[in-house]
Amino acid sequence: MNEKFFDLKKEKQDRMINAALKVFGMRGYQFASTDDIVREAGISKGLLFHYFGSKLGLYSFVYDYSVRFMSLELKAAVDDNETDFFALHKQIEAGKLQVLKNYPCMQLFLEKCNTENIKEALLAVEEKKNELSALYESFDARTDFSPLPADTDTVKLRNILRYTLKNLMEECFLTGSFQAELLYEENIAYIAFLEKLFRQNP
Repeated sequence: MNEKFFDLKKEKQDRMINAALKVFGMRGYQFASTDDIVREAGISKGLLFHYFGSKLGLYSFVYDYSVRFMSLELKAAVDDNETDFFALHKQIEAGKLQVLKNYPCMQLFLEKCNTENIKEALLAVEEKKNELSALYESFDARTDFSPLPADTDTVKLRNILRYTLKNLMEECFLTGSFQAELLYEENIAYIAFLEKLFRQNP
């Protein structure tokens, strides 16, 4: 992590981080412009390069920061003893809500990174990408599907929920209607809908 950067006031740190998350999250690494990032953050380009050296340095930093922050909030929100699929995902969404209150575009940025295809960007985040994936895999590994119908296709169930929540988030940003609490409520409503659908078909 960049220790010099953390000597800045927290408000300025967050302004720079949020600007980078928004621009990288909306446009991806290749099309993200440092001009747009500094404009969004309200800082000079010289200041950005002073702390991060390059666009790649900034991208690597915000990814590392995002993984650390997201992991901490998820671990705090998810009960170590919870194994129910739907309850787990409600807790995961509660953790994400705490993230999005501080960093509205962090989940969008992380999702965008999952489809990144620029080699230098992929190499810059490779190690940390595995760290976040491992956390989600640990949630999946302890999920108990036995309360659901025996013929439930758990892979399809996971994918339905994942793609639904991802599309809900992306739609909020495309329409300019993002509000963390409202997105959380809508996500929980979809999880509850699927839960009711599957539990009433033993």
